[in-house]
Amino acid sequence: MLKIFIRRPVLSTVISVIIIVLGIMGISSLPVAQYPDIAPPTIQVSASYPGANTTTLINSVVFPLEQQINGVEGMSYMTSTSSNTGSASISIFFTVGVDPDQAAVDVQNRISTVLSKLPAAVTQAGVTVRKQQNSNVLIIGLYSNSPQYDQKFLQNYAAINLVPQLQRANGVGGATVFGGAMTYSMRIWLQPDKMADYGLNPSDITTALSNQNFNAAPGKVGDNGNQAFQYDITYSGTLVSIEQFESIIVKAIGNGQYLYLKDVARIELGTQTYTGSTSINGKPGVAVAISQTPGSNAQEVIQGAQKVMAEAAKSFPSGVQSLELVNINNFLSESIDKVLHTLVECFLLVFVVILIFLQDVRSTIIHGVSVPVSIIGTFFFLYVFGYSLNLLTLFALVLAIGIVVDDAVVVVEAVHSKLESGYTSPRKAAIDAMGEIAPAIVSITLVMASVFLPVTFMGGSAGVFYKQFGITLAFAIMISALNALTLSPALAAMFLKPPVHVKEGEKPTFLQKIKTGFNAGYDKVVHKYSSAVAS
Repeated sequence: MLKIFIRRPVLSTVISVIIIVLGIMGISSLPVAQYPDIAPPTIQVSASYPGANTTTLINSVVFPLEQQINGVEGMSYMTSTSSNTGSASISIFFTVGVDPDQAAVDVQNRISTVLSKLPAAVTQAGVTVRKQQNSNVLIIGLYSNSPQYDQKFLQNYAAINLVPQLQRANGVGGATVFGGAMTYSMRIWLQPDKMADYGLNPSDITTALSNQNFNAAPGKVGDNGNQAFQYDITYSGTLVSIEQFESIIVKAIGNGQYLYLKDVARIELGTQTYTGSTSINGKPGVAVAISQTPGSNAQEVIQGAQKVMAEAAKSFPSGVQSLELVNINNFLSESIDKVLHTLVECFLLVFVVILIFLQDVRSTIIHGVSVPVSIIGTFFFLYVFGYSLNLLTLFALVLAIGIVVDDAVVVVEAVHSKLESGYTSPRKAAIDAMGEIAPAIVSITLVMASVFLPVTFMGGSAGVFYKQFGITLAFAIMISALNALTLSPALAAMFLKPPVHVKEGEKPTFLQKIKTGFNAGYDKVVHKYSSAVAS
């Protein structure tokens, strides 16, 4: 069987070329990330109960939601937080491998069955369910040098003008504005003394607001068939200005007079909360955090977001500027570059060591061709298994260089041994050598695979590390074995020649003197070491 590859070196070469082409296709499609995605999928449920304290939130919102969510398929555990500002959140953690999209749907279905039991103010504000991103690849700061634009303006400007554009960028999983919940809101500050004079309580105000601030479909006038004309009734919809809110009628006080909201409250356009503030370079500012979707290329996500920000900066208000606060691309690129340099250095080191000890350029070329085939071909299998090009897989490839070169060394040494024993035909020497060592190569490969493949069955976050590391090394070793059975013997039959010995009386060349001196010195070291061990 193996004679075919030796007698037909083109066939062996084609197999290696196919492996390289597949590897190049894989590396061009592999997503780039700093580390493997080991964090469990997390779904975050957020609710708001204006005016409620922590105890009220827990009893009326968090506890009913937790009871209903508990036990959702694939759930590992969950945590909840609540604050005196009226906001509560529940984080549901799922086991590694669960589809986050399906998990969000399952949680949403559970929540929909309990909405009727929540306070009306909570359901009116909405209970949001979203996938929680594990890490941010880019954080952009937005600040103003002009006192005309405060943090309230900047946060709303970012939420309205920047976030929608960033979310449309390829690979962006989410864009979140940090800096406090300063969304524009109509603030109604009740005056207790005036309300007491008219016998009012806060529920009377909320009732008046809900009755006079809503969207409706008023219909038509003259829709009867006997009417000559029909008129569509227009309605302004929800209130938008301070004056409109001030004109809300709270109650009738007799004699054709009405009590308006402005009589018992002060109304202003403010923010949803005033609980936080952010400054950048000593100026009011906000931060926009950008996260990537699972399986996306972090470098491409960052480049796409930077392009969006560069285009948006052209229309910034005067004095508003942006800067990058966090960019993992800098560390990611530097880290991957260092690992790639190590990969090249390791390959060159192996190349030099083989050249020194085998003392044959032809043999060294065989190794120089075989090793890259194994390394490049591994990228295809990384792509097939859905892995990313990260520090862990690159580190595994660095270690693989020292392992995959062994198969080619065994083949070349075996052919060398045959040639030195008197074989005059390199092809015959390669055929006989492979007949002896082919079972050994297969055995070595199976033993090495049995070391790395079992760890791929480990679960949990640590299992992700072991799995990617083991799969990378296992496939590099198996491709190396395939090369050792096909390409390496074919190259050995083509390149290797019977050794030329110095004839008696013939003056050795300078290179032969170096080889003789090195071998003599090496033999002395081996002899001394053997003697020391034996004693």
